[in-house]
Amino acid sequence: MKIGFAGLGVMGGPMARHLVQAGHEVAGFNRSADKARGWAQASGGRFAATVAGAAADADLFILCVGNDDDVRQVVTEALPHLNAGAVIVDHTTTSARVAREMSALAGGQGCAFIDAPVSGGQAGAENGQLSVMAGGDAGGLAKAGPAIMAYSKAVQHMGPSGAGQLTKMVNQIAIAGVVQGLAEAVHFAEVAGLDTDAVYEAISKGAAQSWQMDNRWKTMAEGRFDFGFAVDWMRKDLGLVLDEAQSNGARLELTALVDQFYSEVQSMGGSRWDTSSLAARLQARNGRG
Repeated sequence: MKIGFAGLGVMGGPMARHLVQAGHEVAGFNRSADKARGWAQASGGRFAATVAGAAADADLFILCVGNDDDVRQVVTEALPHLNAGAVIVDHTTTSARVAREMSALAGGQGCAFIDAPVSGGQAGAENGQLSVMAGGDAGGLAKAGPAIMAYSKAVQHMGPSGAGQLTKMVNQIAIAGVVQGLAEAVHFAEVAGLDTDAVYEAISKGAAQSWQMDNRWKTMAEGRFDFGFAVDWMRKDLGLVLDEAQSNGARLELTALVDQFYSEVQSMGGSRWDTSSLAARLQARNGRG
């Protein structure tokens, strides 16, 4: 399949590499040309100097960029250069509103647009084990599905345009609550004078177990917060969640509180720490920060 890929960062770079390894012809674009050249040299893909160059004659165009405005710009630049009937798959986490806008724009030019945010973080991208939640045309998703599976372990069609982004919001709501609970649990164990490793062994086989506990308990206790998805990006995502909740009437008291806690982490200099750094603000209050 001839594929254009825009956004070769910590997520997009490995995803595009998996596509090359699966035998697809991939042209990669990144706003930092040096990063795109480095990706092409390392992966065997083709360097594209512009979005138009990446999109030229492509049957599938994938993007993984920063925010709503980035998506609007890239899709608008790509559309005139894609093959008729091409599918655009957007793995950026955005508002549901922009997903619907881009779907209408693409549809008006004979293309399909799929909003397809992912879960699994940098490790999932590197290992080809992402979970994809997709909204938009089912036929377009079926066409793109085999390529998406080059870097994913599961793809779930959630409904019409915007449904993928709304599902990603649910994902982030759940993560925010779990990570805050885990941070408080580690903090309590430390203040109580317990051996945190022993506590983990005692509780991780029961109802308290979670992916976050298995992967972040020890590093939280050690004060290490350099494991991928940054606080700045989580706050962007939670901002989308809270904006949507204001529109649809959902009550998200805990999510709003955790968003405020992340703002405190930013003020501590932790903008690029990973999301488990909620523990840092508690450790600081306990004299460890």
